[in-house]
Amino acid sequence: MRSDLHIHTHESDGLLSVEEVMNLAHASNVQTLAITDHESTQAVKKAEQLAKELNIKVIPGVELLTSYRGHEVHLLGYFKNVDQPLLQNRLKEIRAQRTSLAHDMVECLKNGGITLDWQDVEKEVEAEGAVTKGHIMRAIYHQENGAPRNWQEIAAYFRPGGVAHLPYLNHAFEDAVDLIFACGGLPVVAHPGLLRDPDMVFSLLSYRPIGLEVYYGYWERQAELINYYAEVADKFSILATGGSDYHGPWGYVKLGQMNIPDNSILQLRSYLTI
Repeated sequence: MRSDLHIHTHESDGLLSVEEVMNLAHASNVQTLAITDHESTQAVKKAEQLAKELNIKVIPGVELLTSYRGHEVHLLGYFKNVDQPLLQNRLKEIRAQRTSLAHDMVECLKNGGITLDWQDVEKEVEAEGAVTKGHIMRAIYHQENGAPRNWQEIAAYFRPGGVAHLPYLNHAFEDAVDLIFACGGLPVVAHPGLLRDPDMVFSLLSYRPIGLEVYYGYWERQAELINYYAEVADKFSILATGGSDYHGPWGYVKLGQMNIPDNSILQLRSYLTI
């Protein structure tokens, strides 16, 4: 059974529409998927409607940017139902905060000598979700004024020491975990191999019984780290998940590419009773 539990659409910083994602999933023989847009669940209802015709099971999800001890931590949330005022009101607040931070990033870039206007960034935003550094990076890439065309060089602007490094620290990891649980969902620490401090994963998993994303492709030592985090998940989390972190066709990890054990999907669906 081919599955993918980490997919983005243009409701956040993905390049494809919900329809395009669902059709691609069907063409790729994906039978179970989760839409996990950043701070937005707007794509979920449409995905569920399309899924009926395509015979695909959709697990409602979201990806939250959180902070823990001064570091950014990505947290996935999986739900039975995302149509809840508590969740939606908080997501709306966070989208506004992240968009405000994106404005500040653009100003930092301009002060650092990068020619970029907010209007350039808005061209990269397809929906009313949060504007993020992903949108800004694409805006820089698409500039025709001699701006860098190398993704690593562009990404360096937003890393520690970079001219636009402004971490989002307004949503505590613990609060995000509590929010997901309060809405009947399951929190899952996303791509732990990308944490600034890899040992932080143990502290994160000790807060409350949560899941860990294990089967993930954007790691330099992919096979080694998947085996390692599978052991970590087995000992310290309640279940393991995985996905492509799909944002569009330019990524080298394709939708449905990661080999997620069927048991992981069954455990997640059982937990959510879906």
